[in-house]
Order: sequence, then C-alpha cells, then structure tokens
Amino acid sequence: MDRNDRRIARFTMLGHATFHLYELTIPLFVVVWLEAFDVSAAVLGTVVAVGYALIGIGALPSGALADSYGSKRLVVLSMAGMGGGFVLIALAPSLPLLAVALVLWGAAASLYHPAGLSLITRGSERQGTVLAYHGVAGNVGTAVGPLVAALLLTFLDWRLVAGLFAVPAILAILVAGRLEFAERTATDSKESATTDADGFSAIVAQSRVLFVGSFLLVFAIAVLAGTYYRGLFTFLPDVLAGLPVFEPVEIAGETFEPSQYAYAGLLLVGAAGQYAGGRLSDSRSPERTIVAVFLALIVVSLSFPVVTSFGLLATVAICALLGFFVFMEAPIHQALIGEYVAADVQGLSFGYTYLGVFGIGAAGASIAGIALTYGGTALLFVALAALPTGGLLLAATLLARSRRPSP
Repeated sequence: MDRNDRRIARFTMLGHATFHLYELTIPLFVVVWLEAFDVSAAVLGTVVAVGYALIGIGALPSGALADSYGSKRLVVLSMAGMGGGFVLIALAPSLPLLAVALVLWGAAASLYHPAGLSLITRGSERQGTVLAYHGVAGNVGTAVGPLVAALLLTFLDWRLVAGLFAVPAILAILVAGRLEFAERTATDSKESATTDADGFSAIVAQSRVLFVGSFLLVFAIAVLAGTYYRGLFTFLPDVLAGLPVFEPVEIAGETFEPSQYAYAGLLLVGAAGQYAGGRLSDSRSPERTIVAVFLALIVVSLSFPVVTSFGLLATVAICALLGFFVFMEAPIHQALIGEYVAADVQGLSFGYTYLGVFGIGAAGASIAGIALTYGGTALLFVALAALPTGGLLLAATLLARSRRPSP
C-alpha cells in the first residue's frame, strides 16, 4: 500500500474497531439484562432489534452525506455518538428507557459504515487489501470489547461497566484526528453516475440507476448476510453459556463464565476470516469466493448443534469455523460494491447496503429470540442456515452473470 492507503487504513481501522467494540459487547449485556429487567428472550430480542435497526435506518442519509461532504467528519461524529450512547445505556432505569438509549446509540453507529467504506473504495488504490486490514481491526474490536466486558462484569455492576465503555471512543477520536489523507484518489478511472438534479431529487435519480443493475443482487446478498449475522450474535453468548462444556468455574471466590471467553475467542478468529476475504477479493473473483463462503456457512450452521455435543475440542473447533466464515463474507460483498457501483454514488450504495444489513437485518435478533424461545438451539441454527442458503442462490446468479461476455 502507498502512504495514502496506509493512512486511510489506519483511520478506518480505528472507526471499525470502535463500532464493533460496542456492537458485539451488547449481547454480553443481554445476558445480564434478561435477569435485571426480568423479561423473556423474545421480548428483549425485539428491544435490542429496535436499537440495531437504527444502524440501518441512519445508513442511507449517512451515505448521501459522505458523497456530498466527505467521510472523515462523519466517522469522528459516529465514534463520539457511540461512546455517548453507552453512557445513556448505563443510566437507563427501565426497559423502555434502555430501548431509547439503544436507539440513540444505533443512530450514531449508523454513520460509520457508509462513510468509512466509501472512503476505502474511493480513496485507496488497493481496495481489497485495505478492506482486509479494516476487517481485521473490526474483529479485534469485537474480541477485545466482549473480553473486557466479560472481565469487568465479573467484578463490577453492569451500569458502571457500560459507563466505562465511553473511554475507548474518546481515545479513538484523539488518534483519528491526527491522521490526514486524500479521500478520492482512486476514483479518476471509475465511471460516474452523477445527474443534473440536486438534493433529494439527485438521490432518487441515483437510486433508480443503482437498483437497475447487478447492485440489486449485491444488496440482497448483503441483507441476508446481515440478518444471519444479527440473529447469530445476539444470542450466541446465551447459547454458549448453555453448553455443558462451558459450565461456570469458581476461582478464588469469584465465578467465571468460560462461555464468555469462548465467545471472545470466536470473534478474534473472525479477524483471520476478514483478512482472508479481503485479500481474496484482490486476487480472486469475489463472486466465486462469496459462493464458497455461503456453502461453508450452511454446513457449519447445520453442524453446530450436533458437533457441540461431542465435547470440548469439537465445540472449540466448530466455534472457530463459525467465526472464520461468518466474518469472511463482509469484505467480499464490500468489494463487490466497489466493483459494480460508480464512484460518485458509492456512499449512497453503502448507505442502502447497511440500511439492509443493519436495518432489515435487525429482524435477525427477533427471529433468533423467537426460535430460541420456542424451539431451542437446534431450531435456531436451522432457521439461521436458511439465510446463507438464499445468499448462495443469489451469489450463484451473480457469478453466472459475471461469466457472460460483454455485449
């Protein structure tokens, strides 16, 4: 990577790590909230889904703003809002006010992906490689956040732990503010979708162009992957806690939950998946690669409830495979957007994509909660496997189209 690519990589790595540090720490708090607010998994899953949905709902205006005004300020604002959102979560005295705090957190979090990813696809020459490092940083955040939360929740009240989570956002903002880079150096050779319209009319006109071509397939693939992601990770800590191999251990008078560390380890393994997906997007066909990833996710999902009954080593192995493949998908569909979408509307395209991933995909939390409440772990993973099955069919269609000769 050249100097500009490296600076963009560092900046977006900070933003991505911050986003996922918060986002996948929430499921650990879910375990505590089930008892603290005395609610069922179905009810709390729906409450959490509302907060996560705001990540998607806010993605579209974020993408449009990134196209018009650039990405850096939006990313910094997102980090500040996410830290502040966790302060509000710490202060929430009841379930309705917790829902409000999660909505405000989600609104701030919604700014990150369209701004950060359009910065990569427009500003970097080695998009796949930058996406690989960007993905690795996200998984470091997903692993470190839950790990730190698990340790702190062992000794401290959950409200104090939530308040302390404002600190990472403050540190990230201080470092990010020192990085300078050119935001659009990689866009000169890419076609334009600019229209003569302004404001809302321009967004409507550009949207019509986006949803006519192959972007529609890429969008649908991202929605299915996002629904799987949210459904899996909202209750995965609870699922792991229920496995016999992860029974609580008492050390020096304190009770430790091995399942929480298994969860953090699974997320850390996902960093390898992110890196592999990003690098393969530079060196191989992303269409072919995403087909293989969906096949792997179907097999791993259906195998999970069976394999976890075979003991500790088998459980650790299937968790590692699950973490690797679920995160491998993200940089590949991000690279597909860079391939199929004109440069000047990539912010808008990522806005639509993450409206789908985190907005529509937020239904995954409710689906998972209902499946877990009424059918247990087996039904949960059968329901989840249906999502990459749909993604596989769409990805195969995209692959077939990519092989057709140009007219």
